[in-house]
Amino acid sequence: MQKNKVIVICGPTASGKTALSIELAKQINGEIVSCDSMQIYKDMNIGTAKPTTEEMQGIKHYLIGYVSPEERYSVADYKKDAKRAIKEIIEKGKMPIVVGGTGLYLDSLIYEIEYQDIKLDEAYRNQLEKEVQEKGLEALYERAKMIDPKAIEKISATDKKRILRILEIYHATGKTKTEQEIESRKKEVEYDYKVYALNWDREKLYDRINKRVDIMIEQGLIQEVEEILQKYQKFPTAMQGLGYKEVVDYLNGIYTKEEMVEKIKMETRRYAKRQLTWFRKNKQTIWIDAEDTIQKNINIILKDI
Repeated sequence: MQKNKVIVICGPTASGKTALSIELAKQINGEIVSCDSMQIYKDMNIGTAKPTTEEMQGIKHYLIGYVSPEERYSVADYKKDAKRAIKEIIEKGKMPIVVGGTGLYLDSLIYEIEYQDIKLDEAYRNQLEKEVQEKGLEALYERAKMIDPKAIEKISATDKKRILRILEIYHATGKTKTEQEIESRKKEVEYDYKVYALNWDREKLYDRINKRVDIMIEQGLIQEVEEILQKYQKFPTAMQGLGYKEVVDYLNGIYTKEEMVEKIKMETRRYAKRQLTWFRKNKQTIWIDAEDTIQKNINIILKDI
């Protein structure tokens, strides 16, 4: 039986995924499923570069702004929600277009990886947090490297959330994250995913990132963070997001405004580099030149539909 096609547009932050996907959706009667671990959160709009209503141009978007920043949201949650959205779009007779830069979310879909939804062990998490305070994150990074060297290859030494996750998975299951992924890939993939990634010259991409950060500050990123801090009580992962944690540090007097802006730019450039590395390891990815016109890139995608 022929599988339904699902178009995937991925690539690093600030690479032009939104503009390309919306124009494509207009031409092929498509709807968009976001694949972004920060755009899922309510009230976090500027720092996550959520498309505005005007930018969406009437195209329906799924999985944007529907999770409270107070909630924990896992890869397993995302996979379940994304599959539900894809099914709904196909049942309407439309084409699903998955768009975003969160590699872990994307892999869970295109490879049918079953990430165990491991319940958080609060006591163990608190113990790890205490160790970070006392010994520094580097010590936990090294421990995670010993437990699961393959998983740590894809993670930056400053990515606290994912370092702790490797340790928590091993603590809860006795298996490494990598072992679980290998086991879980044995499931048949439900859809025919056609994966396209936007490729930029590195310096030009970094220039786009720097400009985007300046625009976010102009649009009111600092005020957005202040309002979120007032509105919600706790932030399990939301405030670990790029651009948000730096503003929180600025509000706490750790950085000057200039230092905060430079820090966001630097961390975003590093993140983009990691995203490119991640997407390059996916063998089925078709790379398209982001500097070509949107229509030229749409024509490349149309050949596969």
